[in-house]
Amino acid sequence: MQELLNDAASRAARYLNDIPGRRVPPCSEAVADLARFDIPWQDEPHDPARVLAELDETGGPATLASTGGRFFGFVVGGCLPACLAANVLAGAWDQNGAYQVLSPVAARLEAVAMRWLIELFGLPPDTGAGFVTGATLANFSGLAAARHALLAREGWDVGSKGLFGAPEITVIVGDEVHASVLKALNMLGFGRERLVRVPADGQGRLRPELLPAISGPAIVCIQAGNVNTGAFDPAAEICARAHQAGAWVHVDGAFGLWALAAPKRAPLAAGVVEADSWAMDAHKWLNVPHDNALVFVRNPEHLRAAMAEKAAYLIEQEGREPCHYTPEFSRRARGIEIWAALRSLGKSGLAEQIDRCCRLAVRFADGLRKAGYAVLNEVVLNQVLVDFGDAEKTREVIRRLQAEGLCWFGGTVWQQHTAMRISVSSHATCEADVDESLQAILRAAAEA
Repeated sequence: MQELLNDAASRAARYLNDIPGRRVPPCSEAVADLARFDIPWQDEPHDPARVLAELDETGGPATLASTGGRFFGFVVGGCLPACLAANVLAGAWDQNGAYQVLSPVAARLEAVAMRWLIELFGLPPDTGAGFVTGATLANFSGLAAARHALLAREGWDVGSKGLFGAPEITVIVGDEVHASVLKALNMLGFGRERLVRVPADGQGRLRPELLPAISGPAIVCIQAGNVNTGAFDPAAEICARAHQAGAWVHVDGAFGLWALAAPKRAPLAAGVVEADSWAMDAHKWLNVPHDNALVFVRNPEHLRAAMAEKAAYLIEQEGREPCHYTPEFSRRARGIEIWAALRSLGKSGLAEQIDRCCRLAVRFADGLRKAGYAVLNEVVLNQVLVDFGDAEKTREVIRRLQAEGLCWFGGTVWQQHTAMRISVSSHATCEADVDESLQAILRAAAEA
């Protein structure tokens, strides 16, 4: 085992050391070589060292180098050194994060990380939280808590009676609602066609003056950080109007909620803490390994009521049992990595990580404008949208950049404009990465 782990560590270190000099997307030959994995499953055991070598030598070249400094797609962060090391150690521990009895250390580190994050975001001290896989399940869990609380207020126990015959809940979203919220609402039985959509402005912000009159049980979903522009819905005004009508406000803050951790960016999220539940991704701007996210709910009993379940064989102890706040029972102890990130960065390190990404996004935008290209959004956070003149040329620029491989950008359609989307989310990205990538963009645009 010692030799095998040493070999794995050596291969992992070599991979990370090679990232600055390699393509970001894998080459076509490396992807084609993945066919080597498509063999019949053998009858006899295979040497673990050979398994590891096969995985590294055939699989490694076909990875997307998203943990490096020149990946600017999908709001995907890198992986902090302390988190990667903690991930390896936690893998060796092989802890089940469901109950305290299954992993005292996982339960304690979750509780500590939860307390730190609640303090960091300025949420009420008794806020409850669950550690989940990503924004989809974080949104799902927060909205499940909302459904349970609103129906209980109407005298309906959705946990025992289900939704058949339940009072109707109105769900209000902005026109730029993220797909993860729609997926969560669909899984919860709210559907897509029944949603009330509110128009958004030119930056994707929900227009609060166009909110419909609210009566009866209702959920208002708002954004902290639009996935294309980085813009924030005007949370203070929306929360005030929604709460006056007795509605629940849920915030999709997958990456934008992290603005609260950086004093220079926190004003963007003014009023967000007045909501009732919040979804946040840790594998985005905190730069921990996938899959890591959290749901926060102002009243923890609403989250617990929506998620907790009992069985005679399950052993509960005093205090917070992690699985009572998440959809899963058995799950990996992902809170260990979140604790490691927070512990290694500290408040000032985290604030600088977020500020640096925002400054580098502005550096991208300034360089593109200087070259004569249209930046379609107000660059308030870490997102940049650029239009190279028309849809065909913009798509061709993206294609050329992805084929060249020096850096990676994705495309989007933003309010009838085809655009290239730049997201600066990694601790590994520096000014040199941006400048080198800018030159690549300008070459591709000239050639296109």
